[in-house]
Amino acid sequence: MLMAAFVGLSACGQSGGRQPAASEATETTAAQKVKHPNYCFFKDANTEGWTASRDKSGNVAVKGKAYLDDSRYKGDLITGEAEGDKATIWLTMAMNSGPYASPDNWWDVSATIPDSAAAKSVSVMCGTKTVAMLTVK
Repeated sequence: MLMAAFVGLSACGQSGGRQPAASEATETTAAQKVKHPNYCFFKDANTEGWTASRDKSGNVAVKGKAYLDDSRYKGDLITGEAEGDKATIWLTMAMNSGPYASPDNWWDVSATIPDSAAAKSVSVMCGTKTVAMLTVK
């Protein structure tokens, strides 16, 4: 009887040991996936002047302007990524950490997309909406 109890307990311990390992692998995979903003705070008329060019390292630098009514917030470019000859970057709203607003509430936004030397085009996204499709100069 003691032997049967021991076998039963060891079987429980083994299945319990496998489950956390599987859930840890799932959590690691989820943490590695890049999250993109899925909501756009900007109307189509509130962005303009988009350009894409190469910086000194050959990576893609994106510039543009974004308008916000509330000067507590500013436009920002985040989460740039490149895959093959295409690159993508997201426009979002960030807290204005400075004491001043931008003239007429139009914010100059710019960012460099890391590891984008092979990119020939850039999509500027705002949530799930494409704001601009740019050819890299």
